[in-house]
Amino acid sequence: MGRDKARIIILGRPLWEHQLEKLRTLEPEKIFVSARVDPSWRPGDVSFIPDTAPSRGPLSGLAASIQRMTTSYLLVLAIDMPWMSKTYLQFLCAQTESGCGVVPKIGDRAEPLAAIYPQEAAIEFRHALTGHDFSLQSLIHDLVAVGKLRHISVTPRDKKLFLNVNVLSDLPSP
Repeated sequence: MGRDKARIIILGRPLWEHQLEKLRTLEPEKIFVSARVDPSWRPGDVSFIPDTAPSRGPLSGLAASIQRMTTSYLLVLAIDMPWMSKTYLQFLCAQTESGCGVVPKIGDRAEPLAAIYPQEAAIEFRHALTGHDFSLQSLIHDLVAVGKLRHISVTPRDKKLFLNVNVLSDLPSP
């Protein structure tokens, strides 16, 4: 996109404010921002977790975050998913089971950046970083196969929640 997606203005506020507001309403123990460098917009009450080097895209941020978590589950919400709702995130939280997180699935594709991972998945994240396949889809497949994640089918009505901002034309018209 050529610029920091977190700073894109939607409905009068930057994306990062919208996403943090949603997460705060869930009353998490802690909120992390994972990125290659500490973003200047990060509020003081939000912890920064540097992506695990070398950079492997979102896998690096997820791996670093799951290593630092102190709770049983890590809820992940991409900064560029502005239409995700608090209600849907609450729904996902209610679907977890002991040692097993959830990942939404649209058709045959998992949505790993709006999902909940159990702490038990940390070893698979470490292995994924040291392998040759850095695809989150492959990692999700492996986590489902060993029972640490299960798919939640996304209804046609909820598909819009997973739309992300990748190009300027993805933004709503003023």
